[in-house]
Amino acid sequence: MNRQHAFDTAAVRGIIAERKSMAGAMLPILHGIQEKIGHVPADAVPMIAAELNVSRAEVHGVISFYHFFRQQPPGAHVVQVCRAEACQARGGEALAEHARAALGCDFHATSADGRFTLEPVYCLGQCACGPNIMIGDSLHARVDADKFSRLIQAKEGA
Repeated sequence: MNRQHAFDTAAVRGIIAERKSMAGAMLPILHGIQEKIGHVPADAVPMIAAELNVSRAEVHGVISFYHFFRQQPPGAHVVQVCRAEACQARGGEALAEHARAALGCDFHATSADGRFTLEPVYCLGQCACGPNIMIGDSLHARVDADKFSRLIQAKEGA
């Protein structure tokens, strides 16, 4: 599958114009672009740099520093596995290993069929009932390998 997609230049310019006067504007701009497009395309980096009067390296540094920002389009379903200590203590590492194997990709990657992007997250706020995952906007608690597989199978049919 070709993961390169054209992006809406006008939308990116609008987000930059709307947020460039904010204090610490780079993060709000990056969040806005990712919210609108699903990732921060490489072609947006020089646009952001020019408008904020910073180097492209600075923009890229911020994008690559924060695990939240994607530089490629995500799969149809984003699967976030909690990696925080509370979930780790309740079987999170085994769940992470199962997720990698079941989806056939590592964290920050997308399955070969383009359906699932696997991402780590460092707390979903449900520490007492971990390990937890999110699939899209749906939070799932007490997830083990079997429950993970059932949830993924349900999305494959969707």
